[in-house]
Amino acid sequence: MATVRYFAAAAEAAGTDEEQVSAQTLGVLLDDLRTRHGNSLARVLDVSSVLHDGRYVDDPATPLPADAVLDVLPPFAGG
Repeated sequence: MATVRYFAAAAEAAGTDEEQVSAQTLGVLLDDLRTRHGNSLARVLDVSSVLHDGRYVDDPATPLPADAVLDVLPPFAGG
């Protein structure tokens, strides 16, 4: 199962900092997360960057090995 780690607003919207998700591709995983956590997380996912094992990914067809680690990083404010 892939590990999804949430940061900042994503963690708040998901109600957790981390969870395990089984999915073959990035698109399936993101759809599952939207279903699990509803509109609150869906809105955050729409503006977030997703890192797969430390690299930015945005292609829904990206295959995910069982031991993948994904980070959901919403936009951060600051200066």
